[in-house]
Amino acid sequence: MAILDTSLFSPELVFFDATATTGTELFSWLREKLAPMGYLEDSWLQAIITRENNYPTGLESDNISVAIPHVEPENIAKPYIAVVKPKKPVAFEPMAAMVDHPVQAELIINLGLKAHDEDQVAVLQKLMNVFMDASACENILSQTTGKGMVDTIVKHCKE
Repeated sequence: MAILDTSLFSPELVFFDATATTGTELFSWLREKLAPMGYLEDSWLQAIITRENNYPTGLESDNISVAIPHVEPENIAKPYIAVVKPKKPVAFEPMAAMVDHPVQAELIINLGLKAHDEDQVAVLQKLMNVFMDASACENILSQTTGKGMVDTIVKHCKE
């Protein structure tokens, strides 16, 4: 199984200014940020919307509400992990119907991995372990700079 490649986190891929209210709006907004940097194939936007509709990624816990959207590798031009801490929570449908209402995601981690499904699952599991740690979530949500966010997430992923 793969480990989380923390080198894919970068301060240039941390965003605090998103004003979307739905996942679809957020994906359009994120495309405008990531495409000019060469991370996305032209197929990315439709692929991530379709995948999110079929396999929702909202995850609600006692510590944090997150979404971890991702797409198949052929929609990624170069690997990345983008982190969005929106101005207001963004509504995502819950993963595996774990709750019966939209998850109001305070943090969105968009995985742009050139990996196989089993590798993506390993990365998702690592991130979900971080989100089960109340202290880690508090530290992550308190960040206000790209560098601070990257350093904090990487630190907690390595613990």
